[in-house]
Amino acid sequence: MPAKRGQSRRSEPQGGGGVLVVVESPAKARSIGKMLGPGYEVRASKGHVVDLPERTLGVDVANNFAPTYEVKKEKKGVVEELKKAAKGRRLLIATDPDREGEAIGWHIARLLGRNPEEPIRVEFHEITPKVVRQAVEAPRPIDQNLVDAQQARRVLDRLLGYNLSPLLSQAFRKRALSAGRVQSVALRLVVEREEEIEAFKKEVYWLLHGRFQAEGQDLWASLYEVEGKRLWTGQGEKEGRLHLKGEGEARRLAQEALRFPYRVERVEVKERRKAPPPPFTTSTLQQAASSRLGYTASRTMRIAQRLYEGVDLPEGTVGLITYMRTDSVRVSPEALALARGVIGEVFGPEYLPESPRVYRNRKEGVQDAHEAIRPTDPRRTPESVRPHLSEEEYRLYDLIWRRFLASQMRDALYESTVVFLKGGAFLFRASGSVLKFEGYLKVWGREEDEEEPPVPALPQGAEARLLEVKPEEKTTEPPPRYTDATLVKTLEELGIGRPSTYAPTLETLEKRGYVERKGRTLLPTPLGREVTDYLRRHFPQVVAYEFTARMEDRLDQVEEGKAPWPKVVLEFYEPFLQELAQVPKKTCPKCGRPLELKVSRYGQFLGCTGYPECTYTEPLEVDEPLEEACPKCGRPLVRKRGRYGLFIACTGYPECDYTRDDAKVTSWTCPKCGGRVLEKRSQRGKAYYRCENKACDFLSFYPLLPTPCPGCGWPLVKKGEGACINPACSLHDPALLPKEAPKGQGGASRKKGLPKGKPQDWEELRPFLSELSPEERGALEALAQGKALGEAEARLAKKALFKLRMRKGRVKKEAVAGA
Repeated sequence: MPAKRGQSRRSEPQGGGGVLVVVESPAKARSIGKMLGPGYEVRASKGHVVDLPERTLGVDVANNFAPTYEVKKEKKGVVEELKKAAKGRRLLIATDPDREGEAIGWHIARLLGRNPEEPIRVEFHEITPKVVRQAVEAPRPIDQNLVDAQQARRVLDRLLGYNLSPLLSQAFRKRALSAGRVQSVALRLVVEREEEIEAFKKEVYWLLHGRFQAEGQDLWASLYEVEGKRLWTGQGEKEGRLHLKGEGEARRLAQEALRFPYRVERVEVKERRKAPPPPFTTSTLQQAASSRLGYTASRTMRIAQRLYEGVDLPEGTVGLITYMRTDSVRVSPEALALARGVIGEVFGPEYLPESPRVYRNRKEGVQDAHEAIRPTDPRRTPESVRPHLSEEEYRLYDLIWRRFLASQMRDALYESTVVFLKGGAFLFRASGSVLKFEGYLKVWGREEDEEEPPVPALPQGAEARLLEVKPEEKTTEPPPRYTDATLVKTLEELGIGRPSTYAPTLETLEKRGYVERKGRTLLPTPLGREVTDYLRRHFPQVVAYEFTARMEDRLDQVEEGKAPWPKVVLEFYEPFLQELAQVPKKTCPKCGRPLELKVSRYGQFLGCTGYPECTYTEPLEVDEPLEEACPKCGRPLVRKRGRYGLFIACTGYPECDYTRDDAKVTSWTCPKCGGRVLEKRSQRGKAYYRCENKACDFLSFYPLLPTPCPGCGWPLVKKGEGACINPACSLHDPALLPKEAPKGQGGASRKKGLPKGKPQDWEELRPFLSELSPEERGALEALAQGKALGEAEARLAKKALFKLRMRKGRVKKEAVAGA
């Protein structure tokens, strides 16, 4: 029988030496280690330790899609360390409480020789001392249904990617193209929205606004009806409605309206209640962080991960929020009681409803294993923990704290007034509202579009005089482009993707060059549009909204134990294979057999499937000719792709070695060397600005404004009201300089990719130290001794490590060859 959630049996240690607890991240390991104390050793797997093989399919399609797993190359050392640490110890696996975490735990248990059906699995929905200790006292078996659901998702992604990604690379003659069930549908949404915008034809329409005087008071009202026909302000005509398309017609009606006496036909005064929103789920957190803070989905999740894993406070290390990947709005009774206590104390008892608010998910199939995203203890106000958080951590925690408290407060109460004024065939309408009681808005704040200026509540039948009528020209607007917030909301409404997939999906679309950002909006690139068009023509089911949503529902059924995972995979794979068979294949010009994408030490290329009988090959990417001559020798330039991306090179190579970055040229010249300033893109798709001369270190991560600094002539950047980036200028903003890392967080060595601490293979590398330069050797020895390194030293140590490991590898190969 598959293991069910909630089963709880204590398992005895398999020997002496205490308990080994395995989590996913080092930060989480440090937090939990401090909470559990002596008798427990907490180690991190650093994410997935096994996966399907890199260069082969790894799925036995004929044998119920049985996967073949391998320990990831970069995780072999981690696995060996875990095996050593687990000897003679009781094992507890505390990976993240979701499908992916369950699958990681299952792999770890098997690698360490433990039975997944034994009670070795614990879950931390929040990382606080009380919850952590309670969890380790009540382990359960690994839930095989959760593992199967994740296994089905991974196999589906591999079958799609392994077959489709090479096809895209061949079709577009580009490397690193990819497709996916959720990724390709999200791209289709962005592309089709852009197509709607381009096809949209703006229409002009007119409104009439009248200024009235009644009972000694002035008020503005808008034309509502003429001869019983309601005014229509939408796109196109609508039967039975009045549509003012021309200025002449609008001005004629304005003049006619002034001829009549008016009276107040009726007054509607209503009390309107506005209920608070529920606490955050993953998607609503990403939406609110995008609209209120300007954070991308991936940035939001990275910050939330840190808040969940633990922050050092004076009281000790504690996680500030509950688990951040959830689609449930449920909240525990204990948390509700704490929230009500804070609301009564901080805001007053008048803001408390009579009983706690209980929220339920509207969608069916929501996994309710986790609570909503909330503070672990709402008594920790954002201001009380602010000294211990970075600015972005504080802002996100503040958002989560406010949303949670708002969800347990009274409704906001408005008094809405609508006044109708009639004269002849004309009916004007004025509306407004007054906030009578803030309720939850006291903590959550008001949206800009919620406010309406108040109107006087005039007595019915009162006479009114129309003083003037102003026509206003308006145009219909196309649908807005997607932002992170609206795209995530649409995916959720369509039932596509799950909490853990939204942020990686958006990040992949940017990384592959399928979309780009313009402010907060997402625009499809020409490549993204071409890929979508190709998929719609050849693989309509892969990018079909209903089909993809149905697959998500089926994966949920696997998790619930209602469907076997191989059957669910087959439901997707069979129609995909039928579509795949219809795609025309590129053939070998020598023997007529299909070409396929191959990989060598020099990169990807197209080769004949008849190898070794037929040895035909051709490059995957063809150099793109430019209508520009080389400034050094006059020969034509081409756009090429190299190890670090696209660049411009001379066709006269190797006689002429002219190259330059392929990037957008700005209007600025470099203030340091006079070269052109280029706008480039990072691997995450973020724009930055640097000089075209590689020897020059001019660099800005902030957008450059067109106006120069009045003090020194350097570029001003889009930071506040415009700040100078020249450190020597009196107008320079010190906030533009990199901030010093908080104590205990590693400083510059915490930057992505820089080494931290003594290398694990230090003893194997030491024999080759003499081959390094004195500077490299000094930096690496300081690293091994645990000394704090500056950023420059850390980068030097990283370079030295790379050299030594390459040397170690060559020595091993030579030894094998000699044997």
